[in-house]
Parts: sequence; structure tokens; C-alpha cells
Amino acid sequence: MTVKDVKTILGAYILCGEQYLGKEVHTACGADMMSDVLAFVKDQSVLLTGLCNPQVIRTAEMMDIVCIVFVRGKKPDEAMIALAQESGIVLLSTQHKMFQACGMLYERGLRGGASD
Repeated sequence: MTVKDVKTILGAYILCGEQYLGKEVHTACGADMMSDVLAFVKDQSVLLTGLCNPQVIRTAEMMDIVCIVFVRGKKPDEAMIALAQESGIVLLSTQHKMFQACGMLYERGLRGGASD
């Protein structure tokens, strides 16, 4: 699956990183607590979250996450978008709730990482 597939499945819109839509993604994680992402997630390529602060981008950098999907229509501020652009991270936003968005991706074959 590619980031573009994630965008299509979730009916998401691109906030930044359009040039990376062709990147392959194999796993995903849904979390609002970045400590959970750091503690339990291995080799995740997509992070779904409702948390909108710079720590989300910093966590994604540390965990080699290539795409962050903000759920419930959340939108990061310009500083977060700039930080993601510098790091080559795709930012998407979808109107779906986290549970629904995770289920939609799971149904289409995207799975969790090694800790699942």
C-alpha cells in the first residue's frame, strides 16, 4: 500500500508532502499518547492521531514514520506543517474518527507492527 492509497481509503486531504505519496507503507498505529508510540510501536510507517502538537512530528521523526493522519478533521498549525516538510513526513487529515479510520485501513490490509 502507498501513502496515496491511505489518502484515498480515508478520503483524506494533503496538508504537506504531496511529493511522497508514492512511498510504500506496510504498518500503522493509532494513538494519541506519544509515549505509547515510543514504547510499543516498532517499524510503523503511518501514525493516526487526534493529537495536534509538535511532539507528534518529533515522535514521527524518531520512529521513521512516513505519514501522519490527523483524525476528526484536526489540522496542525503552520509551524507543525513546516517541521513535517523539513523532515519529509506526509501530513494528511481525515474527518473519520480514529477507530473508524484504523478499521478502514485494517480492512484494506494495513496491519500493526511487531508489537501486535
